[in-house]
Amino acid sequence: MIRVAIIGTGSISRAHLQAYALFPQRCEVVALANRHVERANRLKEEFLLDCTVTEDYHELLHNKDIDLISICTPPHTHAKIAADCLLAGKHVLVEKPMAMSLEECDRMLEAADKAGRILSVIGQSRFDDSIMKLKHILDSGLAGRILHAQVEAHWWRGSSYYDMWWRGTWEQEGGGCTLNHGVHHIDLLQWMMGMPQSIQAVISNAAHSNSEVEDLSIAIFSYEQGGLAQVTSSVVHHGEERQIVLQGEHASISTPWKVVASASRPDGFPERNEALQQKIEQFGSGYEPLKYSGHAGQINDILLAIEHDSLKVLIDGREGRKVIELITAIYEAATMRRSVNLPLSTDSLFYTREGLLANAPRFHKKEISALSREEE
Repeated sequence: MIRVAIIGTGSISRAHLQAYALFPQRCEVVALANRHVERANRLKEEFLLDCTVTEDYHELLHNKDIDLISICTPPHTHAKIAADCLLAGKHVLVEKPMAMSLEECDRMLEAADKAGRILSVIGQSRFDDSIMKLKHILDSGLAGRILHAQVEAHWWRGSSYYDMWWRGTWEQEGGGCTLNHGVHHIDLLQWMMGMPQSIQAVISNAAHSNSEVEDLSIAIFSYEQGGLAQVTSSVVHHGEERQIVLQGEHASISTPWKVVASASRPDGFPERNEALQQKIEQFGSGYEPLKYSGHAGQINDILLAIEHDSLKVLIDGREGRKVIELITAIYEAATMRRSVNLPLSTDSLFYTREGLLANAPRFHKKEISALSREEE
């Protein structure tokens, strides 16, 4: 039986608790930690947990009965809490974004390597059948090399969304829609196409006056063999329609699912390649759906690794770091108004949290914090 603790009992912790509850024969939540124990106690009652509650997560570190810790706290706390847990010998599953800077990511990775423990970063979108099917077909090579990717992480949030005390600030949230909403699609793009050579970007705050950070960003990724990807992250899009479209040499495949294949006529103009379309559709129909999806899929993944005494998970700390590197490059490219080459070095102006805070643009002054720290 794998014994689990959860640090942070805000809204996202419910997704973790719901997922852990699907595996009662394999794991048990034995502790909750929150600075305000009344919130943790409410969650304990809601989920009918037989667990301890503490206001100081450090009390969990010396508890030898705890094997795995989910970190569900605000982003600016992730690095220190994760490193403390790992060095105490606990496996860690940390919510996205992994951390607020590459320097913090590197500290977390160093702790995981030193402790010989799993560090996994939430990327629940990978554990979705539509995404897994797209990756399955992409890896088959049927569509050919990807020439262009269109990635749209479209969300919509009202102004009051940024009234939460830690949202809408570089210091506490670490960024805007690119880091906190586009992060999933940026992770999926990296998983499917790998890391680009360079990034160009623009960011803006178009509609949220109670926020320092961006609510709209557009980035162009350039790849080694000439491929391009355009990535839009937004919280201003009505309808919240999200998609990934991959234009391959032989066919286009996308989620929501669609396949289109073209062949060349003698004059170079296109005609539909029905045979290839049918082949791709047939190959896709052979995909076996996941037993568990979303947070449950990722928690199943880390439970399997622990049960088999393995450090291998689908999204480990190094995969999580790649996403932060891409987002850091977007911020650097947009702020400095120039193309940024990858990989980023430790000399990057945005490598550290201090560098981010010193150089990031403040689009507006945050005036409203309707929810105080005590109400978090």
